[in-house]
Amino acid sequence: MKEPTAKQIPHTWQRPTGAVEDPYAWLRDRDDPDTIAYLEAENAYAEAWFAERQALVDELYEEIKSRVQETDVSAPVPKDDWFYVARTEEGASYPIHCRGRSAADATNELILDQNAEADGHDFFDLGAFEVSPDHRLVAWSADTRGNEHYTLRIREIADRRDLPDELHDTTWAGVAWSRNCSHLFYVVADEQERPFKVMRHRLGTAQSDDVEVWSDLDERFYVGVGTTRSGEWILIHSGSKLSSEVWLIPADDPAAAPICVRPREEDLEYHVDHWGDRFAILTNLDAVDFRVMQASIDAPAVWTELVPHQAGRRITAVEAFADFLALHEWDSAQPRIRIVRRDATSTVLDVDEQPHDVEIGPNEQWATSVVRVVHQSLTVPSRVVDIDVDTGLHTVVKQTPTPNVDLAAYTATREWATAPDGTLVPIDVVRHVDTPLDGTAPCCVYGYGSYEISIPPWFSVARLSLLDRGAVWALVHPRGGGELGRQWYLDGKLLQKRNTFADTLAACEHLAAAGLVDRDRMAIRGGSAGGLLVGACVTQEPERFRAAVAEVPFVDVVSSMSDPSLPLTVTEWDEWGDPRSEPYASYMASYSPYDNTRAAAYPALYVTAGLNDPRVSYHEPAKWTAKLRAVRTNDAPLLLKTEMGAGHAGPSGRYEAWRDEAKVLAFLLTML
Repeated sequence: MKEPTAKQIPHTWQRPTGAVEDPYAWLRDRDDPDTIAYLEAENAYAEAWFAERQALVDELYEEIKSRVQETDVSAPVPKDDWFYVARTEEGASYPIHCRGRSAADATNELILDQNAEADGHDFFDLGAFEVSPDHRLVAWSADTRGNEHYTLRIREIADRRDLPDELHDTTWAGVAWSRNCSHLFYVVADEQERPFKVMRHRLGTAQSDDVEVWSDLDERFYVGVGTTRSGEWILIHSGSKLSSEVWLIPADDPAAAPICVRPREEDLEYHVDHWGDRFAILTNLDAVDFRVMQASIDAPAVWTELVPHQAGRRITAVEAFADFLALHEWDSAQPRIRIVRRDATSTVLDVDEQPHDVEIGPNEQWATSVVRVVHQSLTVPSRVVDIDVDTGLHTVVKQTPTPNVDLAAYTATREWATAPDGTLVPIDVVRHVDTPLDGTAPCCVYGYGSYEISIPPWFSVARLSLLDRGAVWALVHPRGGGELGRQWYLDGKLLQKRNTFADTLAACEHLAAAGLVDRDRMAIRGGSAGGLLVGACVTQEPERFRAAVAEVPFVDVVSSMSDPSLPLTVTEWDEWGDPRSEPYASYMASYSPYDNTRAAAYPALYVTAGLNDPRVSYHEPAKWTAKLRAVRTNDAPLLLKTEMGAGHAGPSGRYEAWRDEAKVLAFLLTML
C-alpha cells in the first residue's frame, strides 16, 4: 500500500521561545472527518504491513497462548469466613469472580462473570470490585469505551441481581462501604478528567440524591477514597505531585463530617492507615525518602517517629495489621518488604537473591501473623507466597503455570551503565542461556523513567519468544523513576528531565560497548511517559536504533502542557513544568520529540494510540507520525495503529491483548 499522507494546514503556536509552525495541529479535532479518515488510513496501512507477515504473527500468538494455562484459578483470598477467587476459562477473554466457604470450594459461588458483562462491547474494563462488610453485596463498575468513565452498580451476591442503583460517570479512584452497608462512597471527575469530588450514595435512592462529602478545587490534586485495612475508617486522600492531605470518616457513622488528619503544606506528603489504638503515617516530613510516624486517634496531627528515615531507602507503602506493619520499600534498585513491630523492631522478608519484584499482596485479614506477598522476576513466573512473620514459614499458595516453558533455559543479570555526568544507572538483562553475550545478539531495551514509578523486573511469557530467537532483553532504570530513592526521581523531572534520556542512551551504549549485544541491531520500547522516552531517544540519536516501539507516547510535550483545557495538563505541571513561561519553555522544547523531529534517517517505528485515551490524546502519536513521514530521509517501516474503540491501555480482552503483543514482537523480530 501507498503510505498515508496527512494534509498540512498552516497553524502557528505563539510561545515564549517564538512562533512555532505546526501544520498538523488540525488532528486535535476528532470531530473533523479528515481526522478519522487519516487514522483509518494509517490503520489500513499498518494492517497491510502485518498481513504480509501474518504467518509470523500467528506463530507468535500461538506461542504466547501455548505458555498460558487458559483455564486457571487465582490464589483464594481469605476474608472473614469467605474465600474469594478469580478464575479463567479457555476461550473466554475475561476473569470470572467467585467465592466459597473454604479455599477448596472458592469457585462454588459465582459473583460476577466479566465475559457476560462484556458481551456486546468491543472494550470492557472492570474498575471497582468491593465486597460489602457483611459479604452480602458487591460494588462493581465497568468502562466499556476506554475513556475511564465507569458505571457503578451494586449486586446482591446470593442471586447475582444488580440493584436498581446505577451510578454513572464515576472514576477509577476507589469506592468505600459504610460499616452497616447502607452507604457507598465514590469519586467523580471534573471537566479535565481529574477525580476531585467524593460522593455518598444511600442504597435504594437515585444518584441525583447523592450527597457531596468532600471536594478539592485545586486542579493539581487527585482525590481518592477507600477504607483502612481495619475497616473502621473511610479514608479520603487528596494528593498532587508535591503534597497531600487525608480526611477520615468513621465507617460506622457515614454521615459524619470528614476529619482532617493534617492540613496540607507545600512539599509535605503523607499517607495514613489505622493501626488499632493509633494511626500509622508514611511521610516525607524532614525525610526525603520517607519515614513512618504514629499518632493517637484523638490527636492525628501530632506525630512521633516509629521508623526513621534512611537515605536511599525509599519507603513506598505501609499496610497495618493488628500486631505489625508491612512496609514496601526500594533499596539499591530492588523492592523488598519489611515487617515492623509495635516496639519498632523490624525484619526484611527474605524472598529472592536475583533482581526481582515483590509486592504486598491481597491481605484482607486484620488479625493474622501471615502476610501474603506476590513475587516474580525476569526468570520466575508470578507466585503468591504466604509468609508467617512469627515463624518465618514460607508457603507458596499459587505458582502461575507456564506450560511448554523450561524456566531453567533463561538467566538474568544486573549491569550498571555510566551516564555522561558519572551517575551509575542499573540495567536488568535477561537472555536464553544459549545466547552468548559476545556482541552478536540483537537487543530490545525497555524503559519508563517518570512519576517516581519504579519498574521492577517482571516475568513475561510473551518476552520468551524474543529470548528463544536469540535476542537479549534489557530493562533500564533511568532517573525519573524511584528505584534508587526520591532523589533519583527529582534528578529526572522538571529541569532535570533530560537525564532520563541520557541515562537510557548511556545504558544502550554500555550494552554495546561492553560487547554484550550487537550495536547495529538494537531496539527501544516504552509506553505513555515511556513512549516519551522512546521518542526523545530516537530524535536525539536516530542512528543508534534499528527499531522502536512507542505505545501511546507522550510526544507533543510543549503543545499539550501549554493547554490547560486538556485533561490532566494542570496536574502535570509539577512533573514537567509549565512551558508558557521560561525557563520551562526552552527546556521542554529541547527534548519534546514532536518539536525535535527533523530531517534524518529514523529507525523503523511502530506507534500506537487510543482514540478514547484521556491520558495521552490520540493526536500526539498521530501528529508525530505525520511529521516523521514528511521529514524523514529513509523508507524504514513507519506504522501507526490507533485503537478506535479503546483508550490508554489498548485492547481489553486477553486474547486480543496477546494478538496485539504478537504484532509488536513480529515487528521487532522482523527489524532486528
